[in-house]
Amino acid sequence: MKHADRTYKYYDFCMAAYVCILLCANLIGPAKVATINLPVIGTVDYVAGVLFFPISYFFGDVLTEVYGYGRDRRVVWAGFAALVFAAIMTTTIVALPGASWWHNQSAVETIFGSTPRIVLGSITAFWCGSFVNSYVLAKMKVATGGRWLWSRAIGSTMCGELVDSVLFYTVAFYGTWETGHLIAVTLTQYVFKVLWEVLATPLTYWVVGFLKRTEHEDHYDRHTNFTPFSLKSE
Repeated sequence: MKHADRTYKYYDFCMAAYVCILLCANLIGPAKVATINLPVIGTVDYVAGVLFFPISYFFGDVLTEVYGYGRDRRVVWAGFAALVFAAIMTTTIVALPGASWWHNQSAVETIFGSTPRIVLGSITAFWCGSFVNSYVLAKMKVATGGRWLWSRAIGSTMCGELVDSVLFYTVAFYGTWETGHLIAVTLTQYVFKVLWEVLATPLTYWVVGFLKRTEHEDHYDRHTNFTPFSLKSE
């Protein structure tokens, strides 16, 4: 049976979890800027969503490692469509006139009233970073013959999150933030995201091992068409 014709027990669950985490990280995560006091470095401010957004990369690694680039590509497009719909929905809700007795417009605008630049930066960064992550992992798996999962899980995340972080903060805030502050925040968010993946490596091994055994699948992208502009599973 061809890979594209296979049906899987947990693939749909992984897709649903991926999209759910992505939406929550982008809608709820930016609502608060938190702070942490680190040894040597000192006080660091960060957007709370950075604690949860890397989970989407975790699922991206798992999906590509087990099911292949083509299957992960479909999930990325599902996430992209969900983000676009969420952006349209929040913009509409903020713009709707409130009832005369309702006085929470300012709160809604604060939480959901992202500027077009931030929305564009978020969606663009996610799309580009996710495909870079999946592509690098798929290529590294073939190159290593499936060995050293830790190296491609961390390595692909380093590449994908770098693209994501640089694109997002550049598109969203370049020209409105001081350059030094923009670079500092970008680097801080990037380090946090990569560190999350490093700490999650044991969990990655466990989930990947479980899925490979249960699904009887361990896909290698040796003949895959890596264009992102497709919904095919190969």
